[in-house]
Amino acid sequence: MQLQRSKWKAFSEGLIEWTIRVSGISAVVFVFAIFIFVFWEGKGLLFSDDFSISELLTSEKWDPTHNPPSYGAARIILGTFSVALVAMIITVPFSLGGAVFISEFCGPQLKEILKVVIELLAAIPSVVWGFIGLKITSVYMKDLGADAGVSLLNGAIILALMSMPIIVSISEDALNAVPDSYREAAIGLGVTKWQMVYRVLLPGAKNGLLAAVLLGMGRVVGETMAVLMATGNADNNPFSSDAPFLDLLVSVKTMTATIAKEMGDTVNGGDHYQVLFLLGVLLFSITFIVNLTAHLVIHGVKRK
Repeated sequence: MQLQRSKWKAFSEGLIEWTIRVSGISAVVFVFAIFIFVFWEGKGLLFSDDFSISELLTSEKWDPTHNPPSYGAARIILGTFSVALVAMIITVPFSLGGAVFISEFCGPQLKEILKVVIELLAAIPSVVWGFIGLKITSVYMKDLGADAGVSLLNGAIILALMSMPIIVSISEDALNAVPDSYREAAIGLGVTKWQMVYRVLLPGAKNGLLAAVLLGMGRVVGETMAVLMATGNADNNPFSSDAPFLDLLVSVKTMTATIAKEMGDTVNGGDHYQVLFLLGVLLFSITFIVNLTAHLVIHGVKRK
């Protein structure tokens, strides 16, 4: 009987180990398969004499249906980065502050209520956030001077609200993972609770906090429907205006919104179809570089 139990235990442990390995390998294979599929769909135009990578990255004229077509995605790329940048500037301080408050300053009952509210915010569909940007926040953008209300700032606010639940939840888990002995030692030395948070908790949880911010950035960069509805999807350069640095009230395009809006109007295998897939390759590459950088930064922090 004991021998059978030992054999069953060894078999179950081996099965679990095998399943975990297969799952890990499958995840890597799926990522590469997705990249190969997206690249394969756009490779015909990429190696065509009528297409130039430099034009895609530097030209501001996007008109794939014109004769001759123009494949300049510089405005689209700038719009993507500008919306993501403003959204992260808005969401990171509020999200990290909310995580600190929930973890260290609010009582047990209030903590549970806030956690439920955050989970409900994370469950709101993208199209609902898009309607909020289209019908509510855009009204205030008009008061600030945006022509139609839908603008870069409007989209950034919506994306900041959408990414906030992710950053708050992961940041709170990272703060809770810091050993209580750190808190007790700091309080024992006579520091205030705010000093303990700033000098002990935040440095102790920096890897988890960085991961939370990067995951929030991934949500911001990859969002489609809400940003399509909230930014106006107009082909404008947010940096070429009378604003000193960035025109927050101009309507812009993003890569995800452009792909979603124009893919249905393309001919399968046509040049317009392929250039949209090349935008997908570019978006995939940007996301990969961000995640790789985060991986290197996190491991560099750990070594220190």
